[in-house]
Amino acid sequence: MPEIVLARYGEPARIEKREAVVIADLESIGAIPTTTEIVVPLALWLDGATQGALKGRKVVVLLKSSDDPLRLAGQLAAVAAVAIEFPVFSDGRGYSIAALLRERLRYGGQIRAVGDVLRDQAFYMQRCGFDAFVPRPDRSIDEFIKGFGDFRETYQASAVLEPLFRRREEALLALAGRA
Repeated sequence: MPEIVLARYGEPARIEKREAVVIADLESIGAIPTTTEIVVPLALWLDGATQGALKGRKVVVLLKSSDDPLRLAGQLAAVAAVAIEFPVFSDGRGYSIAALLRERLRYGGQIRAVGDVLRDQAFYMQRCGFDAFVPRPDRSIDEFIKGFGDFRETYQASAVLEPLFRRREEALLALAGRA
């Protein structure tokens, strides 16, 4: 059973064990326990029969870096999470996919990074909207978690945080209101 790191921006990370099965077709669904997450590739999820067969199950839609996340518009309420695959650590398309889900589609559910996910990416993934991570199995999960604290302050806006000048302005206004 793989370990997953759950870490919303600004909250402490925690580790959970999750049982999940990736399916390639609908034939194997009956043998999967109802408590197990079912990971469904986007192409299979978009098939109307799949959505009906998986109703009431914990569904995680798997997006490859070449998939268009906008194809999920209007369907995100039916899924427990969206997993975005990083085939290699240097493929940055997953960051853009997460940002599109959070900012354009206003997806508030779990966005999970899977594949070639390393400590050096943790901080940046979180800023793009990822809140769940499945680090590479050959790496230390405790070291991965330390990656969230690699930087203390950011200047740019992100999917989870206002830019520094706005946060500073809000803090000054709050202080002025107390004076």
